[in-house]
Amino acid sequence: MNSTAEPLFELPEAPAITRPSLLVFLRHAESERNVARQGQRFLPDEDARKLVQGVADHRTPLTARGRQQALDTGVALRGEHGLFDYAYHSGYQRTRDTLEHVLQAYSAEERARMQVRHHLFLRERDSGYTYDMTTAEAEAAFPWLREYWDTYGPIFSRPPGGESMADVAKRAYLFLNMLFRERAGQRVLVVTHGGTLRMFRMLLERWSWDEAAVRFHSDAVPQCSATRYEFDASSGRMMLRDLARVYWEAP
Repeated sequence: MNSTAEPLFELPEAPAITRPSLLVFLRHAESERNVARQGQRFLPDEDARKLVQGVADHRTPLTARGRQQALDTGVALRGEHGLFDYAYHSGYQRTRDTLEHVLQAYSAEERARMQVRHHLFLRERDSGYTYDMTTAEAEAAFPWLREYWDTYGPIFSRPPGGESMADVAKRAYLFLNMLFRERAGQRVLVVTHGGTLRMFRMLLERWSWDEAAVRFHSDAVPQCSATRYEFDASSGRMMLRDLARVYWEAP
């Protein structure tokens, strides 16, 4: 018998995993500045500013409600997804504390098996000189700002001294490339900020700039909401499976 005969059939090679198997983005839970801004671009008035004045963005803490949001979300994430191999946060206090409360749902032994890292590319957009301004002050100091913002749109406009969302997309791109290179086949949780999360969506879902501008306003990103992607072997891409899911209950 010829031992070198060709096999009757060959098993197909397993598709190469070139991405994380699971990637969950979590916006940080409610912060004190979220409450003070009341969903507006600037602080609405002097009373609102007094609540957060003098607190740097990276030191902004969660509210008591935000801490409970993160605790509830942690229980749900553990139940649905189990352990993550890596969990990243931006280094800002509100993302760091969100992750810490999420991880309270896990036992000490489980937490020891998950690698926690902070990454500077996950940080919030830099709002520049208008950071602590009220709406009236920003309009008085920069009377051209509203027309400029309307002309350039939400992606390319840059607050005085700050970043555009296109700038944020650059570092989101670099972070994703790191994940694809170093975390292929792994389960990853990323705790970041609302605007930064939108730029991750733009890159992963291949939006055009115009689509990103429309979605910037139309696609809500609730506090402590989870957006999930899974690796699809047939396309070699991360595919959206769950969008802005909220696990906590509104009061």
